[in-house]
Amino acid sequence: MTTQTTHSSDGPRLKTGLGVLARVTRMAFKHYWRMSIAISATFVAVVFQLFIPQLLGQAVDLAHDLFLRGVGSADGREALLTTGLLLFGASILRGAFTMLHNYQGEAVGQSIGYELRLAMYRKIQQLSFSYHDRVHSGDLITRSMLDVEGVRLWVNTGILRLFVLTVLIGVGAFLLIRTDLLLGALALSFVPFVGWRAIVTRLRLRESWHRLQERLSVLTRVMEENLNGIRVVRSFCSQDHEMEKFDQASNRAIGLTRNRIALRVKNGTLMTFAYFISMALVLWVGGQKTLAGEISVGRLTEFLAFMTILQMPVRQLGMLVNSVARATTSGERLFSILDLEPEIHDKPDAKDLKITDGILRFDEVYFKYNEEDSREHDLSAISFEVGPGKTLGIVGPPGVGKSTIAHLIPRFYDATYGSITIDGQDIRDITLKSLRTAVSVIQQDTFLFTSGIENNLAYGDPWAERDKIVWAAEAAQLHSYIDQLPKGYGTLVGERGVSLSGGQRQRLAIARTLLLESPIMVFDDSTAAIDAATERRIRSAVAGISHKHATIIISHRLSSLMHADEILFVDDGRIVERGNHDDLLALNGRYKALYELQSNPDDDAHEAVRGVTHER
Repeated sequence: MTTQTTHSSDGPRLKTGLGVLARVTRMAFKHYWRMSIAISATFVAVVFQLFIPQLLGQAVDLAHDLFLRGVGSADGREALLTTGLLLFGASILRGAFTMLHNYQGEAVGQSIGYELRLAMYRKIQQLSFSYHDRVHSGDLITRSMLDVEGVRLWVNTGILRLFVLTVLIGVGAFLLIRTDLLLGALALSFVPFVGWRAIVTRLRLRESWHRLQERLSVLTRVMEENLNGIRVVRSFCSQDHEMEKFDQASNRAIGLTRNRIALRVKNGTLMTFAYFISMALVLWVGGQKTLAGEISVGRLTEFLAFMTILQMPVRQLGMLVNSVARATTSGERLFSILDLEPEIHDKPDAKDLKITDGILRFDEVYFKYNEEDSREHDLSAISFEVGPGKTLGIVGPPGVGKSTIAHLIPRFYDATYGSITIDGQDIRDITLKSLRTAVSVIQQDTFLFTSGIENNLAYGDPWAERDKIVWAAEAAQLHSYIDQLPKGYGTLVGERGVSLSGGQRQRLAIARTLLLESPIMVFDDSTAAIDAATERRIRSAVAGISHKHATIIISHRLSSLMHADEILFVDDGRIVERGNHDDLLALNGRYKALYELQSNPDDDAHEAVRGVTHER
């Protein structure tokens, strides 16, 4: 995918990863008060946790003295009780402040997730058609869900955990070394090994998480395509084939997951093993010192208790490493989209479109979908003009650029050369919102939302009055059908409109566009699934308001555009014939051959089309 940047070594990737972490961390600290409370609570919790080994060691020494002096020593028992109560209180306070920092950290993480999801959704709405042409929607869904989750977890599992480990190990190491240099060194002897394993594991987990996200994107894509095409799958009895596709994609993802688990388990085992070796050394050397009277039993207990407390942070180093790996990879994937600039956007000085006469003009327009492609342009030297009360028809073989012309008018794409103007205003100099309000394109492949018919029909103008909605439905020859439904206009449309026939979906799309009364209306093969009689009635209804609009009709069916004031026959991205219906028949060229084929679809007509094509 073009938005991803790959590197040949881990050096540049590490630099990028650190930049991502810094960016996410800045997002976290925008929630200043919550982060301040979380960090303060973390510090207090760590302080109380560091008191526990010292109080425990003190309790052991008191108990030992009490045993030596006899159980009847009131002072000893009172001191032991006081120490026990202090230990109990320190444990409760440590737990309370730990809960507070976890709560605040989770709140900040959820806020970041909320902000990123909104930003992703907003960016996806802004990105140009050319980007969506290259990227599968399943990839975007994966990033908007799993990657956002990976980034938001960085607050609790990364920032706050790193602070906990730094303070706990740093202050604890200082206290231990200050108490006994040799025992302190032995108690901390496993830390360098753990740090080395953490760095190695970090790089491996980060790379494997990147690959896992890609495989999960493929898995999402397979599932999405299957659900969208479920009727086709059932029609061809291809459930087994689809299950095999999903199983293969799932196995590739779970195989990598197993490798990641094995890597984490191996890393955790090695770190735990190093920890127990250090504890054994402390027990041996400390025991010798205790027997020699150099330290008390309570002091040795203090060292062992600290190491026991330190065992959890040791295990959390692996989770910290995983959090770093996940946050950097997920952040890179998210920010690679959030930092994109849409190819089609408003100029800084763009102004709203001002409709005066409503005349659309193409002047020597050239267009190519892929600028790096060495082939000829997809459109070449396209010129025409259409205004209110006029209808322009565009016809030609499939894939010659007819729909491309339609997509250039509302600036779904930008022309490579030439100009497209409305009332003399270049569409590249006006705002997209005002342009797309003035231009309505009805496409053959209509999309309907899982909502009521009225909501789908009034999607472009949610505040439209009911009378106007009914008028649009009547013009599209859909009102009588809706009126017969039990819930009328409130009837729920299934996902992507599957509860409606193809013709009904197209008529609803036509009604949705007529409701807007845009100055320029483009019908891009939008009646292909509608029978000829219904199409004529729609055309008659639209004719009553056509004096207000410039109309462009793109169709393979000549009966849909024979009435047009001018008809363009397009082939290989060029206009090869133009004129009204009678003029084009008189040319005795491609248009006449197509007309005879559709009027009398016999072998002679097919031969006529092939003969004209061969002459070209």
